[in-house]
Amino acid sequence: MHFSRIVVPVVALLSGVTQAAPHGDLFTRQSRPDNHTLNRERADAVKASFKFAWDGYKKYAFPNDELHPVSNGFSNSRNGWGASAVDALSTALVMQIPEIVDTIVEFIPTINFDKTADQVSLFETTIRYLGGMLSAGYDFLKGPLSNLASNTTAVDMILKQSERLASNLAFAFDTPTGIPSNNLILNPPGTDGSTTNGIATIGTLVLEWVHLSDLSGNKTYGELAEKGESYLLAPKPASSEPWPGLIGTNVDINTGLFQDAAGGWVGGDDSFYEYLLKMYVYDSTRYGHYKDRWVLAADSTIANLASHPSTRPDLTFLAEFDGQKLIYESQHLACFDGGSFILGGLVLKEQKYIDFGLALVNGCHDTYISTLTGIGPEIFRWVEKNTAANDPRNPPPPADEAAFYEKAGFYITNGNYNLRPEVIESFYYAYRATGDQTYRDWAWNAFVAIRDNCMVGSGFAELNDVNKPKGGGYSDFQESFLFAEVLKYAYLIHAPDNVWQVEHNGKNEWVFNTEAHPFKVWGPPI
Repeated sequence: MHFSRIVVPVVALLSGVTQAAPHGDLFTRQSRPDNHTLNRERADAVKASFKFAWDGYKKYAFPNDELHPVSNGFSNSRNGWGASAVDALSTALVMQIPEIVDTIVEFIPTINFDKTADQVSLFETTIRYLGGMLSAGYDFLKGPLSNLASNTTAVDMILKQSERLASNLAFAFDTPTGIPSNNLILNPPGTDGSTTNGIATIGTLVLEWVHLSDLSGNKTYGELAEKGESYLLAPKPASSEPWPGLIGTNVDINTGLFQDAAGGWVGGDDSFYEYLLKMYVYDSTRYGHYKDRWVLAADSTIANLASHPSTRPDLTFLAEFDGQKLIYESQHLACFDGGSFILGGLVLKEQKYIDFGLALVNGCHDTYISTLTGIGPEIFRWVEKNTAANDPRNPPPPADEAAFYEKAGFYITNGNYNLRPEVIESFYYAYRATGDQTYRDWAWNAFVAIRDNCMVGSGFAELNDVNKPKGGGYSDFQESFLFAEVLKYAYLIHAPDNVWQVEHNGKNEWVFNTEAHPFKVWGPPI
């Protein structure tokens, strides 16, 4: 198997340094000197890619949800309310592009949140639309970036639109327990009939809905989300919590009882754990009990889920679990975990969480540099040194992946790249915690790999297989979170320090929702 390192020369060319070898000691790596000119050049390059993607979306897709960059078409997977525009606003603000800001600010008041022909995801609508409007439309434009929007009347309307959207979704919580249904029909109000919901889709509402309550003065929004969350903070039955703080995935919305004890830091569970900590960052005076649950989960994860591949014991990944049985599988989605541990270490002043988070970041970096494109896969697996060859939960790599596994420490079971941000996100937290320029280099390499392989036609397209030349072809779809997350984190890691940056002057005055929309914290900055 050929292992490309095509992105490494980019760093060498631009900065005169070589990238740290992936087998090097994570904690003794020597950081190169900072280079402000290089930082500015890189931030400007990311900004140029944002403008390119925005121009394609604006020309061929706006005000629909997504651009199809290969065919110059569009789609409406998020109810036709302009998801890419709303998701792009907070990034256009931190990049300080007033013409794009004005276009989106003037568009948002025109969205009809009363009408859609399609099923509505409470979770996706909350993190993208509600999060995007509250962050950009209120926190930034009524705060440090108020100079970037010329239409102040439209800015004032964005909070009203947020309230209207949340009021239209609030019937989701009208269940016997208060645990919300996720899959909604607006007209007339109803659901898809599901009797269960997952911990990510239940537990990734509270930041946005509480912030809306705090900004609007209407406590009901936050109380609804907190009620649903309460079942996750005290899970029943006890068997659904195989280790302290680590819980199952699916909850009966009629009884509040967990239906399984399987989970991890992967999709379907991930942002529940993320928000336990971020609620504490948002307001440590109100959400100390959320932080306590995160600490339990973090300590149990370090003790029980940390796993080292048989061929690369220097790497650390997090296993999934079913009860107390481990499954050596992870996802690109799970690579936010390093950033979560690092943020926990920063705000709790606990170095052990930072160190563990950096080890996780190193493992996810390996998934990028090991492929032909320099981008990590959607799903990957590994085995441990003592894994039985006949373990049905943890099969060895197939013969055609054996050489790859020997060198990389993982094998690919789904090679898609869906324009996901989590690896660059964790590089961002690693840099903000350590100041180590290596993480800037890693983020730049990842951005260049994404730009070189995904930029096509009028935007950025998803890849079919990251371990084939040019990604094995395109899926003709540009996710809204390319704007909200990938390009924001790739920009911020190189951008000058500012109040919304993580650990600004040793404190966090802002906290990012799971769609990377920065919220002004409500409590004392920690």
